[in-house]
Amino acid sequence: MYEIKTKQNDADVLDFLKKFEKEERYPDLLQLLDILTEISGYPAKMWGNSIIGYGTYTYQGKASSGEWFFIGFSPRKANISIYAISGFEKEKELMAKLGKYKTGKSCLYINRLSDIELDILKEFLKRSMEVMKDW
Repeated sequence: MYEIKTKQNDADVLDFLKKFEKEERYPDLLQLLDILTEISGYPAKMWGNSIIGYGTYTYQGKASSGEWFFIGFSPRKANISIYAISGFEKEKELMAKLGKYKTGKSCLYINRLSDIELDILKEFLKRSMEVMKDW
């Protein structure tokens, strides 16, 4: 069994986001910061050097264990990754209304907030928080 290396730390979230100030997507990152803070009810915290997460829970899997966040996001080179675990398969009807996106195991990848329906994203994140709080 291994422990996840990415951990919550005391780095300043706004200082991290300022690295993207000159990018076109900077306003989107600030808006996501506000949206996820409101929906989660938790303050934004840095996880590792590139992920902003909200809340924490402890998990024990077959191959790994540790702490992780309920929901979060990260500005990546190619897109913005939104971490939520509600389940894309379970939320097919909602996801059909979201707009332009891609998914990974527990990540939603978007280029810009203007590519998606914000109300649908908010609903998806609310549902994900409900699932995670019952974890």
